[in-house]
Amino acid sequence: MLDSRLAMRIVSKKCHSGAFFASLTTTECQMHDRFLTYFDEVARQGSIRKAAAVLNVSSTSVNRKIICIEQRLGIRLFDRHADGVELTDAGAVVLEHCRKTIFDYQKILTRVEDIREVRAGHIHIATLDSVANSLLPEVIDQFAQTYPDITYTIQTALPDEVIQCVADGDANIGISFCNDLLPGVRIHSEKSTPIGAIMRPDHPLAERDALEISDLEPFHLVRSFDGRAKNSLVNEALSEANAHPDNQMFTNSLPLARALIMRKHGIGFYSKIGFVEDIDEGRLRYITVLSPVLSELKMGILISSRVNQTPAYHLFCRSLSKSLKAMRLDS
Repeated sequence: MLDSRLAMRIVSKKCHSGAFFASLTTTECQMHDRFLTYFDEVARQGSIRKAAAVLNVSSTSVNRKIICIEQRLGIRLFDRHADGVELTDAGAVVLEHCRKTIFDYQKILTRVEDIREVRAGHIHIATLDSVANSLLPEVIDQFAQTYPDITYTIQTALPDEVIQCVADGDANIGISFCNDLLPGVRIHSEKSTPIGAIMRPDHPLAERDALEISDLEPFHLVRSFDGRAKNSLVNEALSEANAHPDNQMFTNSLPLARALIMRKHGIGFYSKIGFVEDIDEGRLRYITVLSPVLSELKMGILISSRVNQTPAYHLFCRSLSKSLKAMRLDS
């Protein structure tokens, strides 16, 4: 059993190893890399001579490297005897570090090789039409510059349908509101994306900073087709506010919704994501609607929790996440 002072000394050395190795020069790092291999093999063989034979190097080189590290750490790692060597208590701690480092390094090499081999593949994406019309083209364009041979199937669907596609394994990646998920679906990343009122800047309500749902009742509303679905976020918000607007138009086409709003046929009931360019350039206005249901919504990049991600899916999700987080969607 380790003496308490020796144990404290070993832990101290181990705790400082990160700072110690972080300060190494390139040459020293190469020496450290050799030490890991030498030390691991000597521990396996119980002999410096046998380890040197396996490694196809001289016994002197192996022994010198181990002695050098022992001197730098200020503690013996092996007890040497006529039949070979035996790990000291300190050596056992260092061996654990060596083998973990070697294992982690091999994992990194495998991961890098997987990424290097992402030259071809196919990604099936289920998404809201607003994302397909705004975020996806730019992300695919950027991703194709690095991985030009990746191909895509992209289908637009209602929020519940997007989540179901991922849960059923019909889509590798889903992009939808993610406040209520199905089993087997997890969130890769998310972004606050409330639904608000989209209108022309000359609309009577356009100068308001925020609106109650009741403020919208006298006007025509242009809405996503999910208003006809069983689980509609906007219907839930209307019901909670006890609002019953009579003049509602439903469409599953975001370009048509935009055209209707621009031609003064109604106020859009959407998130900003499909109208960002028009809003930024002043052609349309987005106004917050004061509804807990709508203000707490989040857009998520969704993946299966039952299937391992391939490098292609993982890298594309990272690109999507970066672009989604850069968008101003909550004000």
